[in-house]
Amino acid sequence: MSWSPADIPDQTGKRALVTGVTSGIGEHTVIELARHGAEVILGARNPAKLEATIAKVAEAVPGAALHPLTIDVSDLASVRRAASQVDGPLDLLVNNAGVMATPHQRTADGLELQMATNHFGPFALTGLLFDQLAASGNGRVVAISSQGSRMARRPPLDDPHDQSGRYGRWRAYFASKLADLLFILELDRRAREQKIPVQGLAAHPGYSATGLMGTGRNTGNTGEKMRWTANIMQAVFASVGQPPEMGAWPTLMAATADLPGSTYVGPSGPLQMKGPPRIVAARQLAHDREAQRELWELSERTTGVRFLDGAKL
Repeated sequence: MSWSPADIPDQTGKRALVTGVTSGIGEHTVIELARHGAEVILGARNPAKLEATIAKVAEAVPGAALHPLTIDVSDLASVRRAASQVDGPLDLLVNNAGVMATPHQRTADGLELQMATNHFGPFALTGLLFDQLAASGNGRVVAISSQGSRMARRPPLDDPHDQSGRYGRWRAYFASKLADLLFILELDRRAREQKIPVQGLAAHPGYSATGLMGTGRNTGNTGEKMRWTANIMQAVFASVGQPPEMGAWPTLMAATADLPGSTYVGPSGPLQMKGPPRIVAARQLAHDREAQRELWELSERTTGVRFLDGAKL
């Protein structure tokens, strides 16, 4: 029996925070959570787009409890400011915000943009909100990975501030998506071993026309070339994949279904490209316990956020 949003249980009384909500999977994730009764905090870096998304969700779900949160997950100072504005227990955190195959850029923290956005920012946000997730009594964190994680040659364990190596936009993207899995599996294991009521789960959307490509911040000729490439890739995704509303289904299943921690959800169709969601297997490298531990410790040093192993800074 296939899963669909009709299977989402009543979310009344639950509070969720979803990042990257102004398009694609994030927007549709918010709509379905709100439709089933959840109070949703919507996180995005562009306040104008955020307000437009809230208006769109409110039109789709009259009476929905929606709250804006300005956050740029690539900027650790922004992550800290945003986390300080979230009060009270939190049942669900969906780390959906991401970028894909951007030209080489360094953030204000000196980090490569894709690893900063797709991993280090979500790691910090999760850590800063972890006590509130635990306070709910049944917290859940969902990481959004990708089939691209299977293409990473090795875990991203090098010094993230080192700029001496040659940059490859797809190599960096694949590494960041593997990092999502390494992080969420380590989070789930540590919480379980310490008997803290927070689960870590992951999902991937298959191939979905979500508008993810081209979300870098370049201008001029480089930006024009990126937009041209993004348009081609989006057309390919649209022709072989599925619409973003269905691309959100694996995320929603991971966020709301009665599943154990460390579960990975993706489309059920051939090559996991599209179709109703089901439980899928992460690549073996994602289960490397030593790589999980090393990435966790590297992330703590990089972000200054510690949790599940001592006092939070």
